[in-house]
Amino acid sequence: MPQVLQEQKLTCYHCGEQSADFVDFDNKKFCCTGCKAVYELLNSNDLCGYYSINSNPGKQQVSDSSSKKYNILDDAPTQEKLISFRNDTESHVHFYIPYMHCSSCIYLLENMHKLDSAIINSRVNFQKKEVEIIYKHQQTGLKNIALLLDKIGYPPYISLASEESNIQNKKINRSRIYKIGIAGFCFGNIMMLSLPEYFHLSDFTETQNFSHIFNILSLGLSLPVLFYCSEEFFVSAYNAVKQRVLNIDIPIALAILIAFLRSVYEIIWGAKVGYFDSMTGIVFFMLLGRFFQNKTYDNISFERDYKSYFPLGVTIIEKQGQSFIERSIPVSSIKKGMRLLIRQNELIPADGVLFNGDAHIDYSFVTGEAEPISKQAGDIIYAGGKQKGSRIEIEVTKEVSQSYLTSLWNKQNTEKENQQETELVAAINKYFTYSLLLLAIGAFAYWWFIDVERGINAVTTMLIVACPCALLLSATFTYGNVMQIMAKNKMYVKNAKTVERLAKADTVVFDKTGTITQSHVSGVKWNGKPLNELQKRLIASVSQQSLHPLSKRICSWLEQNSYDKAENFKEHNGKGIEAFVNDYYVKLGSAIFTDQEDAINNTPGSKVYVSINHEILGYFSFKNIYREGMINLFNSLKDKGYEMHLISGDNDKEKEFLQNYFTDANNLHFNQDPQQKLEYIEKLSHGGKKVMMIGDGLNDAGALMKSYVGVAVTDDINYFTPACSAIFEGKKLSELTQYLSFAKSGMGIIRATFVISVIYNIIGLAYALTGTLHPVIAAIIMPLSTISIVLFTTFSSNLIAKKKYGLKTEV
Repeated sequence: MPQVLQEQKLTCYHCGEQSADFVDFDNKKFCCTGCKAVYELLNSNDLCGYYSINSNPGKQQVSDSSSKKYNILDDAPTQEKLISFRNDTESHVHFYIPYMHCSSCIYLLENMHKLDSAIINSRVNFQKKEVEIIYKHQQTGLKNIALLLDKIGYPPYISLASEESNIQNKKINRSRIYKIGIAGFCFGNIMMLSLPEYFHLSDFTETQNFSHIFNILSLGLSLPVLFYCSEEFFVSAYNAVKQRVLNIDIPIALAILIAFLRSVYEIIWGAKVGYFDSMTGIVFFMLLGRFFQNKTYDNISFERDYKSYFPLGVTIIEKQGQSFIERSIPVSSIKKGMRLLIRQNELIPADGVLFNGDAHIDYSFVTGEAEPISKQAGDIIYAGGKQKGSRIEIEVTKEVSQSYLTSLWNKQNTEKENQQETELVAAINKYFTYSLLLLAIGAFAYWWFIDVERGINAVTTMLIVACPCALLLSATFTYGNVMQIMAKNKMYVKNAKTVERLAKADTVVFDKTGTITQSHVSGVKWNGKPLNELQKRLIASVSQQSLHPLSKRICSWLEQNSYDKAENFKEHNGKGIEAFVNDYYVKLGSAIFTDQEDAINNTPGSKVYVSINHEILGYFSFKNIYREGMINLFNSLKDKGYEMHLISGDNDKEKEFLQNYFTDANNLHFNQDPQQKLEYIEKLSHGGKKVMMIGDGLNDAGALMKSYVGVAVTDDINYFTPACSAIFEGKKLSELTQYLSFAKSGMGIIRATFVISVIYNIIGLAYALTGTLHPVIAAIIMPLSTISIVLFTTFSSNLIAKKKYGLKTEV
C-alpha cells in the first residue's frame, strides 16, 4: 500500500493559527503576509514586547485593510459626530475595538504613539473594549488612525448612532445567554436520561439495554457543554497558565475536566452511568451565577457612568414675550439649539457655538493644559472646558451625555489607585488558588488509601465550592451601594476610594464664607455715598459675572433687571474682581485690592470695597448668617472625636463667637489667602492628619486638592470644581456627621462580608473534604455565595442608612 504522508502544519507566531502554507521571516513562521506585515511593523518600532506578554496574541489578518471602507471618516459631519474634543493642535476620539481580548492588546493599543508620531496618547478601557486616542490633526487624520488600527489587527467598529455601541455590546454578550441555554438544555435532558439510575431501575434486566443507550446519549449531550459552554473557563485557565499565574478559573476548569473524564471512564470501563449530570450542572449553574453577578455589577455602575445623580445644572436664556429671561435646568434636559449662559469658572456642559461674549476657555479638565484658549463669535466650544472671564452665551450644537462629564471628573488621579486595587485582587486570587490546589491534592492523597471514588468526588467538589469572589467583590458592592445612597441624599462622591477616605478622616477643616455661612441670604448694607442708578448698574454688571457668594449677594441686593457688557473681566482669587463697563473701570474687592488701605474698617463681618475709575465710593458690609444647624454640627463632630479647624479670608472679628464651638482657639485662622490655605492643609497632612477640607471650591480649590478628602459645598449646582472628591448640597451640611458615620458603617459591612465569606469557604471545604457533597450541589452553592454577598451588602447598607441615620434609600 502506498504510504500516506500527513501534511505538516505550523503555528503562526503572530496569531496562533495553524497552517500548512506559511511565510518564513526573521526565523519565525507566519500564516499569511498580513501577520508578517504586522510583526515587521511592531519589530521596527521596538514593540515586540507585545509577544512576550501572551503567546500568539494577534488576530489573523484576513480583513480588507483598503482605505475605501474608511473613506467616510474624511467627511467633516462624520468627524464631528465621532470626535469628542478638538482644539488648535489636538483631537480626541473614542473607538470601539471588538477584537480586544487580552493584556497584549492593551500593551499594543496604549503604545500606538510609537507607530505614529502624530498620536500623542492612547488609553484603553478594557471593560468597555474602547480606546481613546489623542492625536495631532494637523499631521494625521481620523481615517489614517482607523487604518492603523486595522493594520495592526484591531479594526474599529464605527458607529454613528448614539445607541449603536450599546446594541453592539448586547450582541456580543448574548453568547453567554446562548451558552446558558445550551447547558441548561443538556443538563435537563441528561437528568431525565439518568432517571433509571436515580430510582435503581437499571437493576432490572429489561431496562439494562436502555441504560447503555441512555449513557451514550448522555455522553453526546455533554460534548457541546464541554467544548462550547465551558469554553470561557478553559480559555481563562489556559491563558493564566501560559502567563505563569493562577486564577480562580483554574480549579473550576479542573473540576469540569475531572467530572467529564471520570464519567467517560465509568461508562466505557466501569459499566456505570457516570457523572455527566454533575458536569453539565456545574457549567450551567456557574454560567448562571456569573450572569446574575455581572448584571448586578453593571446595575451598580461602579465607573460612575450614570446620569441620575450628578449635581450639574446650567442656566439657559429663553425668550418670553419681548424680553429674555434666565432659567436653570439640569444638564440632562439640554437640547440642541438651546442658548446657554456660562459665567466665570463655570463648566461648559455641551458642545456649542459661541454666540456672544469674549471666551477664554480653560481645557485643563480635558487636556491637562491650563493655558486658556481665546474664542471668537462663531467658534466651536467643546464640553469640559471652563470659562475664564466675563459671561458668555453659546448655542448648543451637540448634546453630550452626562457620563462624559463624570468620566472627566473621575479620571483625575485615579490610575494609581486602580492599579493598587488590581494588585490586591490579584494577590488574593493567587494565594487563594494555591491554597485550594494544595488542599485538594492533600484530600485526594488521603482518600486514595480509603476510597478512590470518594476521593475523586472530594477533589471535584472542593475545586467547585471554594470561591474568593465574595471576598474580592464585597468592598466593591458595598461602596457602590453607599455611593448611591449618598447621592440620593445630595452628597455626590467621586469614587469608592472617597467613601473609604470619608470613613478614615480624623480632622475637619472648614472654610467660612459660603461654606458655614449662607451665600444667598442677603444681610447686605451699603456704607458710603448714596449710589445713583448708573453706579448701581455698573456694579451689578460686574458682580453678576462672578460666582463668589458675596458677588451674588451684592447682585441680588442691587435688583437690576438687565446688565451691560463687562469687558476684560478678571477675577483675582482672594482679592476681588475688575472689568470695564461702558468705558468705566470698576473694581470690587478687598480694601488693598481697590487701593483703599486707608479706608479699612475693623467692624465685624465681611466687606467688599468699591471703586469706579479709581474713585472710592464706599463698601458693602455683610452680616454673616450661619447655616441652620451649624452649632449642632460643631458639637456633634467634637463629640465624635474629630479635630476641627477653620481657615477664612475674612477678618477675625467673629473669632470670639466661633471659639465657643471649636476646641482650640489656635485652630481658627483668618485673613488667609488661597496659597496660605493650601500650605495650612499641607502642614496638617505632614503632621499625620487625615484632613477633610470643606469649602466652596472658589478661593480654596488648591486646599481641596491637597487634602486627604476634599468636599465642595455648593448652593448653586451650576458651579463645578474638579479639585474636590465630593460635592455636598449646602442645606445638607448640618447632617455631615451622619454621612461620615454612614461611611464608617460601610467599612463595618465590608468587614462583616469578609467574615461571612471566610466562614462560607471553611464550611464548604470542610463538607467537600468528606467526599459526600454532590458536585451539582457544590455548583449551585458557589454562585449563591456571591449573590448572597450582594443581597447582604445591599440590604444591610439600606437598612443602616434608613433606620440608623434617617437617609433616603429611594429617589
